[in-house]
Amino acid sequence: MDRVALRGLRARGHHGVFPEERAKGQTFVVDLVLGLDTRPAAADDDLTKTVHYGVVAEEVVAVVAGEPVDLIETLAERIAQKCLEHAAVREVEVVVHKPEAPITVPFDDVTITITRSRV
Repeated sequence: MDRVALRGLRARGHHGVFPEERAKGQTFVVDLVLGLDTRPAAADDDLTKTVHYGVVAEEVVAVVAGEPVDLIETLAERIAQKCLEHAAVREVEVVVHKPEAPITVPFDDVTITITRSRV
């Protein structure tokens, strides 16, 4: 399986369990690795036979900026399901970063990583 990766997609969302997170919002960062067979697209040099990563990026940003959820686990699942709506995508790895998480000790990042595939 071939891989198309998008790294560092940024969007402001209002996800979290605390009222301050919901009210103020924060920046979330998403990394994606899309698994697909790129041979048909490469053979014909045809965008319609692969995944349009620009469209995927816009859709992922819309999910992050959209309806708030409590958990980044839920957010990652929604992103994965959105990616799998594209016919060419057979599997997806989603990493959601929450670098502004409300943690009381110094830290660099909080992430969740999930992998989903067509069943």
